[in-house]
Amino acid sequence: MGIFDKFKSFTKQINTIENHLYSGKKDFLEIYERNAQLEQEIEDRTNELNEVNRRMLTLQHIWDMMNSSKPLSTILDSTVNNLQDELGYMYSCILQKKNDENGEHYALMASSKDNFIEIINGYLEKPLDTQRLNPEHSEIIRAVLRSKEILQSSDLRSGLNSIAPDLKEDQVEEILSETDCRSFMIVPLTKMNHAGVLIVLSNRDIVTDAEKDFLKMFAQQIELAMTIADLFQVVREQAVTDPLTTLYNRRYFEEEIEKEFSRANRQKQPFSVIGIDLDHLKQINDKFGHVYGDLAIKQIATVLKQNARSIDIPARIGGEEFNVLLPGIDSKGAMIAAERIRKAIAATPIETVGTITASLGVATFLEHANNIEELMELADQAMYHSKRNGRNQVTLATPISEVSWQEVALNAFNDILETERVNVSNEVKRDLTKKLSLAIEQNTNPKDTLYTVADTLASTYNPQHTLGSSKSKVVMATTLARRFELEKDDADKLRVAMLLYDVGNLMLPHELLQKKDPLTDEERAYIQNHPSIAANELLSNIPEVKDIIPIIEKHHENWDGSGYPNKLAGNDIPLSSQIILIIDAYFALTEPRIYRKALTPYEALDIIKKDANKKWNSTLVNEFVKLIEIELRKAN
Repeated sequence: MGIFDKFKSFTKQINTIENHLYSGKKDFLEIYERNAQLEQEIEDRTNELNEVNRRMLTLQHIWDMMNSSKPLSTILDSTVNNLQDELGYMYSCILQKKNDENGEHYALMASSKDNFIEIINGYLEKPLDTQRLNPEHSEIIRAVLRSKEILQSSDLRSGLNSIAPDLKEDQVEEILSETDCRSFMIVPLTKMNHAGVLIVLSNRDIVTDAEKDFLKMFAQQIELAMTIADLFQVVREQAVTDPLTTLYNRRYFEEEIEKEFSRANRQKQPFSVIGIDLDHLKQINDKFGHVYGDLAIKQIATVLKQNARSIDIPARIGGEEFNVLLPGIDSKGAMIAAERIRKAIAATPIETVGTITASLGVATFLEHANNIEELMELADQAMYHSKRNGRNQVTLATPISEVSWQEVALNAFNDILETERVNVSNEVKRDLTKKLSLAIEQNTNPKDTLYTVADTLASTYNPQHTLGSSKSKVVMATTLARRFELEKDDADKLRVAMLLYDVGNLMLPHELLQKKDPLTDEERAYIQNHPSIAANELLSNIPEVKDIIPIIEKHHENWDGSGYPNKLAGNDIPLSSQIILIIDAYFALTEPRIYRKALTPYEALDIIKKDANKKWNSTLVNEFVKLIEIELRKAN
C-alpha cells in the first residue's frame, strides 16, 4: 500500500474516531441537560411539597385547637396568627356579621399580631376590634359573600376602606406608604349562623390557584370551628339556663357562688345574695290557671334581667323562688338593689292577673355568715320573714347567733299553719296565726304564745292532752340539756324540736288517733311513719328548722335498735332525740288514753326504769328519774 493510500486510511480512521467522540459528546450534553432539568423539577417539587406540608401543619394546628377546650376567641386568634407566620402573609383578620338590637354589622372576631393594625388604629378614634362596621359601607365584602368566591385585588385603598371606612383619603395614603403590602384577598365564610370573611394582606402581586385552593380549605376549618363553637354555646346555655325564664338555673348559681366565695374569702371582700319568692303563686294558678302563673314567674325574670349588672347572677332556683348573686356588694348596696327589684315587680301589671308582688331577703358574706351554707340559709330565712310579715317587702338577714329559739319556733308554727295539709279548722288556724303574728311583730311574751299554740294543736289530735304540758316538756328538756352539758346552740335546737316533734300527727286521721280497738299492723305502720311525715312534708320547706329535722326524725328510735323508722341503736341516735322520746313517754303514761286511765308519776317512772338500755340508755334514765323525783318532792 502506497503512502497516499495509508494517509487516506489513517484519515478515515480519524474521522471515525471524531464521529464517535462527537456522538458521545452529544449524548453527554443531552444527559447533562436532562439531569439539570430533573434537578430543577425535583427542587420545584420539593418546594411545592414543603409548601403543602407547611399548609397541612397549619391546618393540623387549627384542628388540634378546635379539639381543645380553649374558647373560640383563642382559637381564631391562633388561626390568623398561624396564617400570617407560617404562610408569609403580612396581616390577616376575620370579620363576622352580627345582628343585635341595633341592627346588622360586621365585628372584628380575630386579628393577627402585626404593627399594621396598630398603624390603622392610630388614625381611628376607637380601635377596630371595638367598632361596628356597617354593611352598607362594605360593598366589597357584601359582593364576596354574594358570589361565594375569593376576591384577589391590588386595589389596596378599597380593601382598607372595607375594614376601616372612617379613614380619610389622606390617612389611607399615609398608611399605605408605611407598608409593603402589594395585594389583598377576601375569602368568604358562609357556612355559619352568621356569615363573615377572612381577609389577608400579601407582599406578592400574584396568587396561584394552589394558594387559593388552600385558602378555601383554611376557610372551611374556620367555618367548622365557628359552627362547633355555636353548638357548644347552645349546649352550654341549655345546661345552665332555666327553660321557662332563660335565667341561670340552680346548678349554675351554685357553681358561681362557689367561685365568688373563693374570690371574696381570699380578698376579704363582701358579696351578697338576694332571695326572692313570688307571693301567692298558688292563688294565681288556682284562679287563672298555670299559664298565668308562668307569666308571673316570667315577669319576675324580666325584672331581674333588667336590673342586673353584667357581673350579677340572677337565677331561678325552682318553682317561684329566685336568687341573685351580687359580687362585691355589701348589705347596704344589696338592700338598695333588692328594694329596686321589689318595686319593679309590683309596678308592672300582668294581663288578667293584675299586679303581682314578691317577698325578698338579703344576706351578705362576712357580715352575716362566713360560709355559703349559712349565708344561703340566712337569705332564705330573711325572705320567709318578709313573707310572714305581710309580703311585698325586703328583709335584711340576722346572723344565726342573734336569732332566738323562740323566733325560730314562732316562724315554724306560722309556716305549718299556712299549709293546707294539717287537719286543723280554719277558725283555729286564724286564731293561732293571729297570736303568732302579734308575737312576731311585737316580740311580747313569745314563750307564752308558743306554749299556747303547741297545746292547742296537740289538743286537736289528742283530746286528752293536758294543757300546760308543752311548757313542762320544754322546761324538762332544757334541764336535761344542762345536765348533759349540751352547747347552747344544741340546747336551743332541742327546745324547738320539743315543741314540734309531734306535728306529724296533724296530718293523721282523727279516727285513727282516737281508735279504741287495737291497731292493725297496717295502721300501726302508718302511725309510726309520722316522724318522717313531719320531717318531709311539713318541716322540710322551712329553712330555719333545717338542723332540727334530724332530731325529730329519730325521736322514736330505741337504744337497743327496736325503734322506728330506721332501727337506729346506741350512739347513732342523737341525745336530743332520746331526750324527746323519754319526756314524751312520761307524759303519755301520765295522761289518760281511750283504752286506759292515766298512770301515777311513780308508776310511769317504774315503766321507764324497766326499759333502761332498751328504749333509752341507763344514764339518761337515771338523770330523768332524778329530775322527776325532785319535782315531785317540791310539789309535796
